[in-house]
Amino acid sequence: MAVGILLITHEGIGTAVRAVAAQMLRPLPLVVEVFEVPFDGDLDVLLPQASLALRRADQGDGVLVLTDLYGATPSNLAARVAALGTPVHRVSALSLPMLLRVLNYAEQPFEELARVAAAGARNGVVLDDA
Repeated sequence: MAVGILLITHEGIGTAVRAVAAQMLRPLPLVVEVFEVPFDGDLDVLLPQASLALRRADQGDGVLVLTDLYGATPSNLAARVAALGTPVHRVSALSLPMLLRVLNYAEQPFEELARVAAAGARNGVVLDDA
């Protein structure tokens, strides 16, 4: 068994981040599902579809749900998905460094991967004064 990853983002973001990660880390060491939320998306309508994406991502050890913007519709949908019963940890501010960090530490236990994701995002920010 393994941890699964579900990216719940605004349109275009999750697919692009996953595609770049897939090019860099062929093959991806964990299942990475993407669910993109339309800007006019209704949470009640989207929840069953997001639930299916969560089930596709679930590999038995829990699902790390990464969202792009805390408090926005994808984040709010992730909160609803997390209440469905599957073990979920949610982390916001999805970035390529965040996803790459998680994928590079794929062997870490589920409980640790949320911290790994947050560290990847923080450490991916570099102020280059050059």
